[in-house]
Amino acid sequence: MSNVETEPAVLSCGARADGERGTAPRVEVLAPREVPLGGPRSMTVRRTLPQRARTLIGAWCFADHYGPDDVAATSGMDVPPHPHTGLQTVSWLFSGEVEHRDSLGSHALVRPGELNLMTGGHGIAHSEVSTARTTVLHGVQLWVALPEAHRGAARDFQHHIPDPLRLDGAEARVFLGSLAGVTSPVRTFTPLLGAEIVLQPHATATLAVDAGFEHGLLVDHGHVRMADTPLRPAELGYLDTGNDALTLTNASDEPARMLLLGGPPFEEEIVMWWNFIGRSHEDILQARTAWQEGTDRFGTVGGYDGDRLPAPALPNATIRPRANPPRSAPR
Repeated sequence: MSNVETEPAVLSCGARADGERGTAPRVEVLAPREVPLGGPRSMTVRRTLPQRARTLIGAWCFADHYGPDDVAATSGMDVPPHPHTGLQTVSWLFSGEVEHRDSLGSHALVRPGELNLMTGGHGIAHSEVSTARTTVLHGVQLWVALPEAHRGAARDFQHHIPDPLRLDGAEARVFLGSLAGVTSPVRTFTPLLGAEIVLQPHATATLAVDAGFEHGLLVDHGHVRMADTPLRPAELGYLDTGNDALTLTNASDEPARMLLLGGPPFEEEIVMWWNFIGRSHEDILQARTAWQEGTDRFGTVGGYDGDRLPAPALPNATIRPRANPPRSAPR
């Protein structure tokens, strides 16, 4: 999905200093902000990454959570061809169907419980349109920052359907990385964890996790406790490194659904503006110029009925790094 804001925020992050840490896991609660995508009948998304409180969780750098939307009222999703650099896009649906086309030549459908992962290193373009069969659109769009060594990676597209993993009081679908003995075959450029978890009413699940990972829990619906901290729907809970187990509790009378994201702290400084991730203002300027001038850096998306999405104007000031909050010291 594109960030179609006309004045996208300038966001940068880098290595973070260590600070004092207590003995109990502390969860930082990140509230979403609403962002309209498009015109008067636009679809509104709830964005929890990036924000001033935190710009990355591992290499996860962008999280838009949308729906359930009645497409008869919102017109659904119709994102024209747009570019990406320096990142991977992760599409995950709870309901509905989205048609994906990209400049690699991929033509695929995003369906509930199926992962579509697109790599836009040096440059790729794609379009996303909800299908005529879709009545309710509901899902997430996530981005992963590529490390410097792979920032110019070739275009790529992967599709994976994870099998449901049944746990005591829960069911999980591991679409990236490893959890509870299941490992996704999908290739990434940094260690990552991505899983959908559904907790039964009033159930508690304790998961073994990598202590070297930061973790984020995005609640879709239900009232969930992450390490004994309550999270409401659309909130994102953040847990720092140093924890080898994560306890999740559904405090509601209905099943609760959430996404668990994780990865080791991403210590490189990055600059993110619009749909581009680079390391400097000049990287962003070069990518924007290439897109506006229609060079072959991003290729051509076939099959979309309409024009490309133009890039917004760059800010007048030079884009400079802005650090994440101080990171806790190991226990």
